[in-house]
Amino acid sequence: MNESIYKGSDVITRYPEVILSKDDVPYESNLTFNAGIVKEKDGYLMLFRNDYGCTQPEWEAGKRFKGTNIGLARSRDGIRWTVDPEPSFELKQLRNEEFVRCYDPRITAMDGHYYVCFAVDTKHGVHGGICVTDDFKTYDILSISVPDNRNMVLFPEKINGKYVRLERPMPVYSRDGKDLFDIWISESPDLVYWGNSKLVLATEDVPYCNDKIGPGAPPLKTDKGWLVIFHAVDIDPTRGKNGWENYWRKRYCIGVMLLDLEDPSKVIGMSKKPLMIPEAPYELEGGFRNNALFPCGMVRDDEGLIRIYYSAGDAVVRMATAKEEDLIALCCEKRK
Repeated sequence: MNESIYKGSDVITRYPEVILSKDDVPYESNLTFNAGIVKEKDGYLMLFRNDYGCTQPEWEAGKRFKGTNIGLARSRDGIRWTVDPEPSFELKQLRNEEFVRCYDPRITAMDGHYYVCFAVDTKHGVHGGICVTDDFKTYDILSISVPDNRNMVLFPEKINGKYVRLERPMPVYSRDGKDLFDIWISESPDLVYWGNSKLVLATEDVPYCNDKIGPGAPPLKTDKGWLVIFHAVDIDPTRGKNGWENYWRKRYCIGVMLLDLEDPSKVIGMSKKPLMIPEAPYELEGGFRNNALFPCGMVRDDEGLIRIYYSAGDAVVRMATAKEEDLIALCCEKRK
């Protein structure tokens, strides 16, 4: 890969403090990351992935995490958060013996309900799921995809009378045995049955990716189009230990693109360089997997700034901000 392209955009301002860490969680916690965020009139809600039951020395000695659950946090300002005393979403609530682990929630508020896209590992593959809740205590599953698919995000309104989602199938067989996972779009009349799937963005369309891409946060509607952030991964076989694992050869960057309002399968524009790369000291060290930025939340705050909530190093939740017009301008820049 051409390393000269790996420079984060100067339209981004990182918030200097951690938004959420294991120290904020009142129950067992080792890693808090990949958090979905939704803004309400009186504050913000967050669902975050919580891995527990293993420390770094224990991991390096061969132990693995005891489990994963999903926690709920609330905030008035989107910066200081209070975590509920118990997990909001756990495997036992689903009463499905096929499921092994549920994780990576993304929230979309729509029609007076909260819809949560999540990933689920099962005994027969990885799936993407959609569930609905009104109280963050009871979750009703609406649909589970066939394997292998995940990284789903739901648009916040119907488009041409249909619900729409972005997703990331994992077709190893059809892509020469490599990752090379792309972003697709599907639609549904009822959030249960999904189809009319189309390719939106391929890995080869992203100059700073040689491995896979996937949707980040639910799309944000603007006057110019649907603003979408996504993760893009490159692999360098020369990378060695870069976190808890013996080898971590991937780098996760954040990209941004703009989709057509009426036909969101159409990419209007995309920044040819990353929006964010791992470059701050806390993004390059101290994490479970360093060199990894993973966006799951994007909201417009009361001042009109776009807030991007992302996990750093698969360990903590952090936040960055940008002006909406600057993000749109990046997507509309002509290739030089």
